[in-house]
Amino acid sequence: MEQIARTSKDAGHVIRRNRHERDMTQAQLGDKIHLRQATVSKLEAGEPGTQLRVFFDALSALDLEIVIRPRSKASIQDLEDMF
Repeated sequence: MEQIARTSKDAGHVIRRNRHERDMTQAQLGDKIHLRQATVSKLEAGEPGTQLRVFFDALSALDLEIVIRPRSKASIQDLEDMF
């Protein structure tokens, strides 16, 4: 299923949802990408200062990829309803 993220908070929700679908804890994901559980927590919360490398490592560990495309015309409310 395609998932849209327009903010770091949205991207964190995508990571969290996919981690849960794989029955993984934050600590397990952290172990897989060689980071502390606290770093995974910050990533999922969309906190500023999270390195882009951490985001891509998490995507890879969850067997996800990012696709860049022009923004859809969906409203913010429509997107929030997806989450």
